[in-house]
This record gives sequence, C-alpha cells and structure tokens, in this order.
Amino acid sequence: MGIVYEDAVVIKEAQTVGSPTEVTVNCPDKTGLGCDLCRIILLFGLSICRGDFQTDGKWCYIVFWVVGNPTTNWSLLKKRLLEVCPSHLSTSGLDYYQHVIDQPKSADVFLLKFWCHYDGQDFLHDVTGVLRALELTIKRVKVSTAPDGKVMDLFYITDTRELLHTKERQQDTISHLSRVLGNSLINCEIELAGPVVTSCSQGLSVLQSAISEDMFMLELPNKQPNGLLASYPVSVKVDNSLSPAHTVIQIMCRDHKGLIYDTMRTLKDYNIQVSYGRFTVNKGNCELELFIMQQADKKKIIDPSKQAALCSRLRMELARPLRVRVISRGPDTELLVSNPVELSGRGRPLVFHDVTLALKDLNICTFSVEIWRHVYYDREWEVYRILLDESRGNPWAPNKIEDCVRNKLMGWN
Repeated sequence: MGIVYEDAVVIKEAQTVGSPTEVTVNCPDKTGLGCDLCRIILLFGLSICRGDFQTDGKWCYIVFWVVGNPTTNWSLLKKRLLEVCPSHLSTSGLDYYQHVIDQPKSADVFLLKFWCHYDGQDFLHDVTGVLRALELTIKRVKVSTAPDGKVMDLFYITDTRELLHTKERQQDTISHLSRVLGNSLINCEIELAGPVVTSCSQGLSVLQSAISEDMFMLELPNKQPNGLLASYPVSVKVDNSLSPAHTVIQIMCRDHKGLIYDTMRTLKDYNIQVSYGRFTVNKGNCELELFIMQQADKKKIIDPSKQAALCSRLRMELARPLRVRVISRGPDTELLVSNPVELSGRGRPLVFHDVTLALKDLNICTFSVEIWRHVYYDREWEVYRILLDESRGNPWAPNKIEDCVRNKLMGWN
C-alpha cells in the first residue's frame, strides 16, 4: 500500500433519509480499480444506484451514489477505499519506491474453533454477523453436529485489521461471540492455521456430474428451470463506431446486489481498462455504458471472436452471478451455492452471510456446512454445501428454499 492523499476519497453523507450518499474517488488509475472499489462497497452492504467515472489511463475520477445500510461506518468505509487506491508515487516517477511499498502480502489465516450446545436454535447467521462487524473474513467453514447434539464450528478467517495475532484482538472476538451464543457456548479458541489449510483450494468431495454441469457451466442455458432468464434477459451490445479509440459496451438488465461489481470483476479478469463509464438504476432496471480498451495494447476490441466471448461472459456473469440448487438425498435436503472466484483469488463478499440469513428467515436450521474452493472448467469456484435440518416445523419445498436463498443473494426481497 503506497502513500495516498487523505482527500483521495471524499464521502458526502445523505442529508435526508432514503437519499443516496455520494462517494468520490480521485486518485491514480490502475486496471481493476473499479472492481476493487465496488467490492468494498458491496462488502459494507451498500448498493450503487448511480455511477460516473473517467480516466486518462494515469489518473481517474469516480463518483458512486450508494444506498442501503443505515448503520454504515462511513469513516471505516473511507479507510478501506483508500487502502485500494494506488499511491500518488505511481505518477511521480519514483517507480522503485512505489514498487517496494505497494507489494501486496498474503494475510495470515486463523482457525476459530468453538463447540456449542444445539438447543433448537441456529446461531450460524448471528456468528457470521459478528465476524462481519469485526472485519474478519471467512475463508472456509466446517460445521458438523455430533450424535450427542453438540455442534463443532471451524471457521478459517483472516483479519482485515491484521491484529488477530494479538491476545487483545482474540479476546475481543471471543467476547463478542460469547454475547451472541450465550449459555450455548461450551468453549472457544483462536489459533494460527497451519500451511495445509491456508490453501483454501483443497479437495471438495466430487459432486454428481449432472449437478456439476448445471452449477458450473460457463455458457447460458436457453432457459433455466425457474424461467429466470426468460423473465429477466440481459442485453449486452458492442459498438466500435461511437469512439475512435474505444469499444463501447452497452448493458441493460435487471438490477441485483453487486451488479456493478460483477461487471467490473469480469472486465478486470479480461484485463480490460474502462476509460469512461456511467450507469444508472431506475425502477429496478440498470443501464450501463462503458468505453473500454484492451490493457495490453491500449486499443479497442476489433476481433469479432473476442467481442463475442466478452459479451457472452458478461451476459452469463450478470444473469447468473451465483448458482443455487436444492437437492433431496432421501431423507436429507442439501443446499448448494457456488460463485466464481476472481482471478486475484478473492471470493464474492457476503455470500455466506446472505445464505444463512435466508435460512434464518425460513426458520431452517443447518446440520452441517462446508465451504471450499474447487476448480471446474479451468476456473476456480467457491462452493457452499449445507445439509439442512428440517426436523422441526413444516419442511419447505425445494423450489421455495431456492427462491428464498437466490432472492436474498440477489437483493430482490
């Protein structure tokens, strides 16, 4: 992280309830900066209702209008946005120092392990809420229920504040969990994870081939079983006649949580620079117009096959940013959720938080949980496997569970 001017990020909070807050970023440019900023905004539970950005390839000016979370810590949001802004040294000619300062480092992974009594209540969403508030990022989860009713929870986490190695930070985390779990908590420990588990791409048990094809396919089907694509089509058009130096991408689709993030991460993975763009959300529909060029040669996209590939990927990422399936295995019901991982290795924010919230709304408890990384079709995916406990209350139909989880993830409820 380089030296960034404090006014590189300016936040003007909304003056009236329901009005958007204006977030302005004015700093040196880098490929994928828009993706990084949108990811943080999504992580804070905010939605972008309007945006405008431009860059000359060296310096960028971005404005987001965001809505959503009434409890947002705006000073903390500013701090996190500043952390992904490139240093002003990147435009000063001090390349050596900028290279040394800006070298990223991998975060230490810690194991949060606790046992608790299962008394008919599912605290999983409450635990994820505590970890989110403490800025602890969940990398992997293993939750299982023993025959005696005790539940073992293993959370592999990283600390945004980089303080979890200290006794004070560990004790503060345990205290917050104790307040949520109450008398159900038996014991809780935090320790540095070993090198084997820090690689979160280790073996996920093999899924059935039919499920794998549906969950991880990189092409859009003609129609999904629930008719989602037919009801909410995604239009992506390419135009090379509007600008002498840029390819223009025009997108029209239904808005969903993280839509701008999904767009920007796709362009980042394709190593494409956005020189100018604007987007608006009106009555649940989103319109984007992006002036782009290839980062490698600073030229527009002329090759028809490259245009088709980019349009196809954008349509797929915006129509199916997350995959949700509920499968009945005899007496058991299993919920599967998957999402693609950025080429940088980062997963999508808040997925586990929203899944557990949907299950809490349905009053469905979890019997076991696994979160893993796995590679399908040469692409890394984050996969959530949740065995549902429907022993109490009326069981929900699989399509009802799917719809509730998907709507929560997409922000459609």
